[in-house]
Amino acid sequence: MIIASPALAQERVAEIDLGASRLDTAIQQLSRQTGTSIGFREATLAGLQVRPVRGRFTASQALERMLLGTRFRARRVAPATYLVERFSKSAAPKRPRPAPPTVEPEVAPTPEEIVVTATKRDVPLGAYPGGVQIVDGSALSAAESLRGTEAVEARIASVASTHLGPGRNKLFIRGIADSSFVGPTQSTVGQYWGNSRITYSAPDPNLRLYDVKSVEVLEGPQGTLYGAGSLGGVVRVVPRSPDLANFEGSAWGGVLAVQHGKPGVDGGAILNLPIKQDTIGLRLLAFGSIEGGYIDDVQRGLDDINRVRTIGGRAGLRVDPGDDWTIDLNAVGQRINGDDSQYAERAVGELDRASGIAQPFENEYWLVDLVARKHWGSLELTSSLGYAGQYVFERFEGQTLTDPGDPIVRPTASAINSAFTQSNRISMVTGEVRLARRGANGTGWVLAASILRNDTLTHRKMDFARLTGVRNQVEEATLYGEATVEPVDRFTLTLGGRLTHATLSGSSEDVAEAIAFRFDPGARASRSETRFLPSLAAAYRIADDLTLFGRYQQGFRPGGIAVRREFIQRFDGDRVATYEAGARYRSPGLDLALSASATRWTDIQADLVDGFGFPTTANAGDGRVFSIGMTSRWRPVAGLELDAALYLNNSKVTDRAFVILPTADASTAVNVERLPNVADATGRIGAAYTHILGNGLEFSANGYARYVGKSTLGIGPILGRLQGDYVDTGVEVRLGEAKRGVSLALTNLLDSRGNRFALGSPFLIRDRDQTTPLRPRSVRLGFDLSF
Repeated sequence: MIIASPALAQERVAEIDLGASRLDTAIQQLSRQTGTSIGFREATLAGLQVRPVRGRFTASQALERMLLGTRFRARRVAPATYLVERFSKSAAPKRPRPAPPTVEPEVAPTPEEIVVTATKRDVPLGAYPGGVQIVDGSALSAAESLRGTEAVEARIASVASTHLGPGRNKLFIRGIADSSFVGPTQSTVGQYWGNSRITYSAPDPNLRLYDVKSVEVLEGPQGTLYGAGSLGGVVRVVPRSPDLANFEGSAWGGVLAVQHGKPGVDGGAILNLPIKQDTIGLRLLAFGSIEGGYIDDVQRGLDDINRVRTIGGRAGLRVDPGDDWTIDLNAVGQRINGDDSQYAERAVGELDRASGIAQPFENEYWLVDLVARKHWGSLELTSSLGYAGQYVFERFEGQTLTDPGDPIVRPTASAINSAFTQSNRISMVTGEVRLARRGANGTGWVLAASILRNDTLTHRKMDFARLTGVRNQVEEATLYGEATVEPVDRFTLTLGGRLTHATLSGSSEDVAEAIAFRFDPGARASRSETRFLPSLAAAYRIADDLTLFGRYQQGFRPGGIAVRREFIQRFDGDRVATYEAGARYRSPGLDLALSASATRWTDIQADLVDGFGFPTTANAGDGRVFSIGMTSRWRPVAGLELDAALYLNNSKVTDRAFVILPTADASTAVNVERLPNVADATGRIGAAYTHILGNGLEFSANGYARYVGKSTLGIGPILGRLQGDYVDTGVEVRLGEAKRGVSLALTNLLDSRGNRFALGSPFLIRDRDQTTPLRPRSVRLGFDLSF
């Protein structure tokens, strides 16, 4: 048997991640990860159990570790070609020689096998029954990693984000969007860092993507495997693990010039330390950046006010005690400080506004998790415990109220500027134990139990007067499972379900409960919700390179309590159900995926703005979303890859809820027409090119253009303004060797302004035409080196 790689390259160091398994499975994965061909003559070797290998190794080093303790070895018989054979002590070492005819690859090269690890049981991409896109972490440059989630948005057309500012945004996938604000509701997208959940009821912390192995985006809903808050899908970032065998490191830096704005700077370093060879390893990362501002405030006479400073780091400790156990302890921390908001006003200028006060923001995020894994061949046990904390501070310009405690008084037109501040402290504890088995052709199963506790504390102030705050607590206990079987050849059927019991409680902060719960006394009582989410999927491989699939899945978010002006009221949990059908084609030169979905959304949770400008949350009714998506990658010649993607969305609120919001004169019923932030169309075209110049030098270039269609800002008459309809562009080139090089990255080549999915101050949106422009044309000159 011979496993042929897509390209028979010279031996190189690669990131290896192999669990304990059969030899035939292990060499197939190793061939893909190292670009080599590996084979054996004795058919009985297929079932040989081999050791796990994880870290950065050449193919020969990985084979040596894999076969350690067996009576077999891997002999190099030609460049990038190995033969596993029985070890003979009398055999003398042999120099590499041309491969004899008997070990020439017996099969044609096939596309690189891509494994979807976000399924929690490693399913080959060709067998996965749903929409998925994967970004290889090695393809992310330092300039892209600096952008964090924006880099994912730029590469994957189905992903969209609001743009209040880094650390303040919400993610959306494939048209499942609720609002631009971040209130007590969960995001519609589940975000994960490795095995741990990043957030629950908090904004995207915009963690920088330095030193990551991959980014996986599963289109939703993903209720069976990920539970609450995965209505639109899941974004899972997989960081690189410590290398237990090699001492290595890298560093990078860059300077950024912004047209119409101030310059910026960024840099960072990675250090990998094998504390005990092949047993204990430590990996450290530190980074920081200053992004220059580009918004001018004409009223205060200040230029480039929206500077953003970011600092952060990660630490990972891996222990391999033997007997196929792996233990990982990880810590992540990041802090973002924005000097001022990044919105402009059309009446003042494209990159200008007139405001009376600074509107800074801050996001502090930290995550600690412990993950233990045990392998028994194709069976894997994973146990994890994690803690995440986040602090979010925002200030908005408003107008001083005559009586801040009176819910009816509206500020006069001559009222002086005031500051509304809101701070959120979020803490989350998660734990999970799961057992999974991976079989052939995507078959296998996963069974798990998990617990979660999330606590959100919100404080609000108008100038020096405290307003009503709120505390939301959610506790969840869950059992879930999923299994895939192959009843007939090439046809797989997947069944799954998730049973969740959630306990919800809340209380008021800073004011007496008798006042806060005046209009909804029942909101202070704890309540429970029990949800069962079924799922069904099927896939049929018409040929080795073509798969048809269909699926049905549900997702939900629990309810909670929110402040409406000065009073606390409940909002109910919402639920989505999605039918999806599609096809995926993969060949050595072309990848193509098509899908269509229909989603029914009941009791939509939405963050709104009342007649005074105060953010609040309510159920906006029922709705539906139709989506059609297409992604493609074409490799016409060696070194060149072209990609294109298009998503079309159509949303409508079918059963409207008339949400009563207080205004200055009377209560207003919000008549909802369409879902906010659902662009009618998004598309992307891109290209990547690599060319070897000789003498170890390599030239690489990549670029993209991304179109974001029209949408509305939010729900209701105040927020029903059009936004979107812009094109974002970028290009980057690098010249250098594998371990050192220089790069030049340009973004927003057309210097477009646009109006992204965000706003400035909710208190001023009624009277001012606020926009959130793209960052002006920017150029980053950078370097990278490693050892």
